[in-house]
Amino acid sequence: MIYKRLLLFTLASIGLLSCKKEVGTISPVISDYQLNIVNGTLPTPNLPADNPLTVAKVELGRKLFYDQRLSRDNSISCASCHRQENAFSDPRVLSLGVNKTEGKRHAMAIFNMAWNGNGFFWDGRASLLREQSLMPIQDELEMHETLPGVIQKLSHDMDMKLSFAQAFGTTEITAKNISLALESFMLSIVSDNSKYDQYLAGKATLTESEERGRVLFFTEYNEFFPNTSGADCAHCHAGNNFENDQYMNNGIDTDSEFTDFGYELVTGDPSDRAKFKVPSLRNIEVTAPYMHDGRFETLEEVVDHYNEHVKNSSTVNLALLSTTSTGLMLDDQDKVDLVNFLKTLTDESLLTNPKYKDPY
Repeated sequence: MIYKRLLLFTLASIGLLSCKKEVGTISPVISDYQLNIVNGTLPTPNLPADNPLTVAKVELGRKLFYDQRLSRDNSISCASCHRQENAFSDPRVLSLGVNKTEGKRHAMAIFNMAWNGNGFFWDGRASLLREQSLMPIQDELEMHETLPGVIQKLSHDMDMKLSFAQAFGTTEITAKNISLALESFMLSIVSDNSKYDQYLAGKATLTESEERGRVLFFTEYNEFFPNTSGADCAHCHAGNNFENDQYMNNGIDTDSEFTDFGYELVTGDPSDRAKFKVPSLRNIEVTAPYMHDGRFETLEEVVDHYNEHVKNSSTVNLALLSTTSTGLMLDDQDKVDLVNFLKTLTDESLLTNPKYKDPY
């Protein structure tokens, strides 16, 4: 019965497209999409009221995310720089656009966007995910295409037009609907099934090293009590999504070393110079290299930076600066334990979930 209905729908839609010159309109397929929340360790997600998730929109967004026609020469897709096996990040320091041009920053991971509350990109230049979704398409260092160019290419694809009709009730392909579909798919990518999530849900037990690392992660730095001082990671990577919805300078450069002004380029405020979005530490094990410029290859290098190499500058976070007199005082075993805890944040199911895979 379901097959017959789908067949009738398809035939009717094809007839509509072939017999009329004007844009066809049909009733969209309204079926609410349920986020793949496994352990319930995250708070209520921040979903846009004006773009409710439906199965049809999410599926269309998935197709667009993996569609190389969004690039000028049909050579790369969104997924080229946001790979599922790397938690939708890029293992390269800088992503390669069309003609092998390098981007300016390391590609950020895409997951748990439904819990993002402070803009997108390292510098926050897109306030909404739908705005973010169209920018790489038009960036000359990335996909280097125009929105009219994308629309023209997709409009020659009958299956794609049917997908738009199912999602939005019209066969017309517009930039707005492309952005809403891409937003829907990215909002659907959920990571809440790491070993740490299972630990919080009472389904797993941490090893001794992982537990020591957990304590170090959440314990504040205290230069006057070295024996009980911690790594103070939760100061910036707070909550169960391990981020704080802020833009911060984490002391990787001095003023004279700044080559990227970061958040200041968006706000125009010199006090935001070299501040960048604080990313989630979920799946950090598989999202190397690290920092906005990908300068650190390993988690061990990241830990060493915070332990003893934080640099002073005019906009560095004061809490980080306060640690520079002694460093975090982590010994070799502390570092191992901390890294082992960070690895418990890897969600293996995210990396292979068929809901997020290439549909082609």
